[in-house]
Amino acid sequence: MIDSPASGAGGGLAAPEPLPTPAVAVPPGKPTAASRITLSHIMSAHDTNLLGTVHGGVVMKLVDDAAGAVAGRHSGGPAVTGAMDEMIFLEPVRVGDLLHVKAQVNWTGKTSMEIGVRVVAERWNESGPAKQVASAYLVFVAVDAEGSPRPVPQVVPESDRDRRRHQEAQIRRTHRLARRREIVELRRKRAAEGLDD
Repeated sequence: MIDSPASGAGGGLAAPEPLPTPAVAVPPGKPTAASRITLSHIMSAHDTNLLGTVHGGVVMKLVDDAAGAVAGRHSGGPAVTGAMDEMIFLEPVRVGDLLHVKAQVNWTGKTSMEIGVRVVAERWNESGPAKQVASAYLVFVAVDAEGSPRPVPQVVPESDRDRRRHQEAQIRRTHRLARRREIVELRRKRAAEGLDD
């Protein structure tokens, strides 16, 4: 008996090759500096609250705008705000201030990114250095054309400061996930006790 080319060593037919499973391509890592930006804006009377200082919501919008630009630049496409993890106002912002909103990617997961934002103000009537007036941490999720999460490049910290920010972002993520689990568990228990409200 002559073996056919498809025969195995024992004379039987060879098992068919398994079809490769399509893998989701993971984009190559990007250094922190590749997506770092500064958004600058002069604050006007249209931005004020009843106290005559700049409304916190105006600053928050600038923070979200800058973080969104960084997330889109880092992920190479659309990204949506998933959470504002923390927003701290340190000093009031006034009309005429030149606000610089500095943002960068601190940490990346599979489809999400933490963006750190620092807001500094140059006072129009002072000659001193710019003052930090606010800071924030936001979580963005990269999405495809259908709005589904898509993979993001891992961020590659370049300096000791970047590495510290990366470590701190991991701590914030751990706390955020633990807080969410505890709240879900508490609500489950309350529902089981008939206390659902």
